[in-house]
Amino acid sequence: MTEEHSDRPAEEPRPEAVAPEQPAPELTDDVAALRAQADRYKAEAERNWQQFLHAAADLENYKKQAVRQRDEAVQRVRTSLLSVVLAVVDNLERALEHSAASEPGAVLEGIRMTHRQVMDMLHNMGVRPIEARGKPFDPRVHEAIDVAPARDLGAAPDTVVEEIQRGYLLNGEMLRPARVRVAK
Repeated sequence: MTEEHSDRPAEEPRPEAVAPEQPAPELTDDVAALRAQADRYKAEAERNWQQFLHAAADLENYKKQAVRQRDEAVQRVRTSLLSVVLAVVDNLERALEHSAASEPGAVLEGIRMTHRQVMDMLHNMGVRPIEARGKPFDPRVHEAIDVAPARDLGAAPDTVVEEIQRGYLLNGEMLRPARVRVAK
C-alpha cells in the first residue's frame, strides 16, 4: 500500500471556469426602476429647493417694498400735516407783525380767524370735538380731573360741570379724552 502524496495541492477550479452570479432579471428591473424613481425624487427635491429659494427672495423683496411704501406714506402724511400747520404759522406771524399797530379788537378777530382756520382743517381731517359740558360723565370720552359737590353747583350728580381741556375724536376713535370737572 503505497500512498502517493504529492506536495501539490489539489487543483482548485479556475476562476474562468466559474460563472459569475447573475442577478435574476426581475431584480435587475426592480433596481433600475428604483434608481429611476430616486433620480426623479432628486430632481423634484432640487426643483422644490429652487422654488423655496425664489419664494424666500420674493418674501424678502416684499418686506423691503412694504417698509418703503410705509415710509413713503408716513412722509406724505407729515408733508400734508406740516403744510397745514405752516398755513396757521403764516397767519400767526402776520397777526404778530400787525398787532402793535392794530386795535385790540382787530388782534382778537385775527386770533378768532386763525382758530376757525385750524378747526376747519382739523374737521377736514376727520377730527371732531367731544361735547362735554352739561353732559353725563362718560369714562370712554371724559377724564375726570376734579369733582365738585353737585348741590353747590346746582347740577345733577355725575354731570360734567366744566371742561378743563377739550377732547377730540378722529374718525370716531378717541384722539384725546376731554379733561373735565364732574359734579358728585
